[in-house]
Amino acid sequence: MKWIFLFLGAILLYFIYIYNKLVSLKAAIDAAWSDINVQLKRRLDLIPALVKTVQGYKDYEASTLKQIVEARNKALSAKSVHESIEANQKLSKALHSLFALAENYPELKANQNFLQLQEELSQIEETIANARRYYNAVVRDYNAKIESFPDIIIAKRFHFEPKEYFELEEQEQAQANKMPEIKFD
Repeated sequence: MKWIFLFLGAILLYFIYIYNKLVSLKAAIDAAWSDINVQLKRRLDLIPALVKTVQGYKDYEASTLKQIVEARNKALSAKSVHESIEANQKLSKALHSLFALAENYPELKANQNFLQLQEELSQIEETIANARRYYNAVVRDYNAKIESFPDIIIAKRFHFEPKEYFELEEQEQAQANKMPEIKFD
C-alpha cells in the first residue's frame, strides 16, 4: 500500500513539473514577444521622420509613402500577436520598396538625414531578426512540449494553446536577407 502512495506521489510530482515547465515556456514566449515589440515600436517611431524626409523631394512616390503610413497605423493599432505580425510584414515590404525607390533619386540617396534613418532602420531590422529567431525557438519548444506525451494531458487540461511563429511571409523578404550571389564569368 505504501508503494502505491509513493508511485501516485511521484506521478503527481511529475505532472506538477510538466505544468511548471509549460508555464515557464509560456512566460518565455511572452518575454520574447515583448522584446520584439520593443524593437517594432522603435521602428514605428522612426517612420514619421523617414516619411517627412522623403516628402521633401518633389519627385517622391506618394503611393509608396501612403503604403508606409497605412502599414504603420495598422501596426500601431494591432491588438494581437497575429495582427502585429501581419502589419509589420506589410510595413517591412513597404519600407523595402521605399529604399529600392531611393536608388532612383540620387539627391535623396545623398541626404544625410535619409542615410542616418536608413542605417538606424537597418540596425533595428537586424535586432528584430535576432529577437524573432529567439521567439521562434521558444515557440518551437513550447509547441513541441504541448504536443508530446504525457505533457499533452496537462496542456489540454489547463488550456495551453499552440503559439504562432513570427515568420517572413514572402519569399522575396527571405531572399532580401540572403547574401548576393557572386558569379565569375
